[in-house]
Amino acid sequence: MLKESYSFERRIETHMQADVIVIGGGPAGTAAAISAARCGKKVALLEKTAQLGGMGTLGNVSIFMPVGNVTGIYREIVSEMLAEYLPSGHHESIDPQYSPFLLRQYLNEKMKKEQVQVFFHCEFVGTIHKDGRIQAVVVSTREGLKAFEGETFIDCTGDARVAIDAGVPYRTGREEDGLTQPMTLMFTMQNTGKPVTPLLPEGCYRYEEESDLPQGRRLYWERNNDGTLLVNMSRVKANGAIIKDVNYAEAEALKQVFSIVNYLQRTGFETYALAHIAPQTGVRETNQIRGLYTLSEHDVVNGTRFPDAVAQTNYEIDIHSPDAKKTTDERKVDGYDIPYRCMVPAEFGNLLVAGRAISATHVAMSSMRVQATCYAMGQAAGIAAAVSIEDSCSMQDISIDKLHGLLEYQGVRFSGR
Repeated sequence: MLKESYSFERRIETHMQADVIVIGGGPAGTAAAISAARCGKKVALLEKTAQLGGMGTLGNVSIFMPVGNVTGIYREIVSEMLAEYLPSGHHESIDPQYSPFLLRQYLNEKMKKEQVQVFFHCEFVGTIHKDGRIQAVVVSTREGLKAFEGETFIDCTGDARVAIDAGVPYRTGREEDGLTQPMTLMFTMQNTGKPVTPLLPEGCYRYEEESDLPQGRRLYWERNNDGTLLVNMSRVKANGAIIKDVNYAEAEALKQVFSIVNYLQRTGFETYALAHIAPQTGVRETNQIRGLYTLSEHDVVNGTRFPDAVAQTNYEIDIHSPDAKKTTDERKVDGYDIPYRCMVPAEFGNLLVAGRAISATHVAMSSMRVQATCYAMGQAAGIAAAVSIEDSCSMQDISIDKLHGLLEYQGVRFSGR
């Protein structure tokens, strides 16, 4: 018979103290670390895998979705790694396909230049907190459990793991039933220039018609001249923050990938071989914190502008069916602001949440979740953490004018301001 729970207690050695501790090295986390370091702060970036970049590298989501602006640290990345795609103005939109391997190397070098201390294979375990302040986070490392102490903490885990562990209220998925957008395993195929033999491993599906495919459609990109086809066509009904769901999704998504490859090799891509499968199935949506403000569908659709804006986007409402039906709710958006308050939980004075887990409704989150916007939110979070330290105030009470001034100094430009 299973015991319901255990009490687990031990003393944890502090591995490092820093001004800003960033948990999660995806787009939001990397930008937060860079911007805080540029404000003169000692920064530790804790990443649970062996690579930075989040879904852009680990998940092979190697295309930047068009967000209506190319500004700040995101613009730097494009200018330094994808210079041929750099638009002349900040308020233009691009959607370049890139190499996840080159981005991984680029980010490693970027962190060295910015003097950010990166710790790989550090998975978040828990928080130490008292009187409305986080004191330290505990992570699992190759040397066992270690604590990282900080003045401020930025949760960029994507699932709001730090905030939830500390007791910040949150909600999951669609408001009416908690279902999240489905998961997708990305992969690439390479044009070999000669016919390849289609392979269909044991246990896979044989798709005959486009309507048989998991999304009921073809969705891929071949933007560059190197013969690389980036494919986004699997779909698994699962919540990426639930053990049972993830166990199912990783196996089911891989089965779908081989099945899709076989279908494509029989229907127009006869010279393309499977080249790379992402090591992890991509997660679109899990948890959203309850912040000082919740971004809503009304804000997205009506183009709401906020005095405390930290990011802007016009990326469409893009909801892959949480029921795993072969439908996608896609609605054009003219442009809106994401306010700073969406990243700020009321419960802690030295904690921010940046990236897709900010305070937003299910529909609003479907628009603000893409990489370029997460870079923007992360950059603002890193600066806000630095301002909080310098002015000895809580995250809730920082000067928005000072935040905006430092964002501008770091190359961020807002439309209509």
